[in-house]
Amino acid sequence: MFKFLKRLRGDKPIETPEVIQEAVVAEPVVEPAVEVIPETAITELKVQEPRPVKTEKPKAATKPAVQEVELPKRSLGDGVRTLFSSAVELDDLEDILIRADFGVDAALEISEELKREANRAGASSDAELRLLLKDLLTKKLTRSDAALNLSDGKLPYVILVVGVNGAGKTTTIGKLARWLKDGDWSVVLGAADTFRAAAVEQLGTWAKRADAKLVGPEKEGQDPASVAYQTVELALSADADIAIIDTAGRLQNKKDLMDELGKIRRAVEKQASIAEVLLVIDSTMGQNAMAQAKAFAEVADVTGIVMTKLDGTAKGGILYSLQEQLDLPVKLVGVGEGINDFAFFSPEEFAKGLVAYKQER
Repeated sequence: MFKFLKRLRGDKPIETPEVIQEAVVAEPVVEPAVEVIPETAITELKVQEPRPVKTEKPKAATKPAVQEVELPKRSLGDGVRTLFSSAVELDDLEDILIRADFGVDAALEISEELKREANRAGASSDAELRLLLKDLLTKKLTRSDAALNLSDGKLPYVILVVGVNGAGKTTTIGKLARWLKDGDWSVVLGAADTFRAAAVEQLGTWAKRADAKLVGPEKEGQDPASVAYQTVELALSADADIAIIDTAGRLQNKKDLMDELGKIRRAVEKQASIAEVLLVIDSTMGQNAMAQAKAFAEVADVTGIVMTKLDGTAKGGILYSLQEQLDLPVKLVGVGEGINDFAFFSPEEFAKGLVAYKQER
């Protein structure tokens, strides 16, 4: 689906060869016969100075070689609940979309567009309307910036994961790490939520399951920025492809949140650039998730959204609302409790699930 650049395994930095000067062995000099020239015939001889010898500067070691890869294929499967318990009725669509947390404006816009398209195409059957709605939602949800930013070759890629406690941040990190490891990526995890011992322990469990290195606080309440710094430091020394850093979600106000995330960002950027800031949202929260998302988006320079627990809600429309109102792409989705129940967001698969569309054979 998406192509990324990761380190080419087995590749070693090119070492600059040592320049060794060969010893010059003087050949025996044979003196020619001397011809006596009269003094009057002697002219002044100009002696040419030896030309300077150019010495090539040693070439700097090249960047690690990278290769283009895809992550192992994952699918939303049956992890999206349908909007309809019976046949699609155009007159009822707006109310159904509102109840599914699409939002009033979006619900009206989608239902009106579907009516116009149905009239244009002469569609009236349940199957025809489902197909039209599936295509309409797919089009509206598709964005050009939905891929993870893991393709510029500036290793290690650093991902900050933000969101409120309970949204599924740690689980998201663990599942993403396992997915990357399955694709032969080298991963380092950083437990920068240092005020919750349970968060560090949970991330440690996921690190073992994902076979990833873990950097945690040496003591409870350690400065999160120092943990983030050490995480990137280890990723660099271990030639890792990616570092994923968990952050606190328990801060009481925007200023505290902004100060802490700003400090973490500055610590990370002393050694590497930040590839992604992913905001994790619990989709079962419905419209309550919108306020959380707006608060984080205002202070955290969020680059993408991760929707968790999508299989546990009949209000999948919040995904549409978040992407539209915040102008941020949904990049990843969690659709179950299993370690593999995690995938890139596919607008078409999501739309198929919402309308329960099955292609006729």
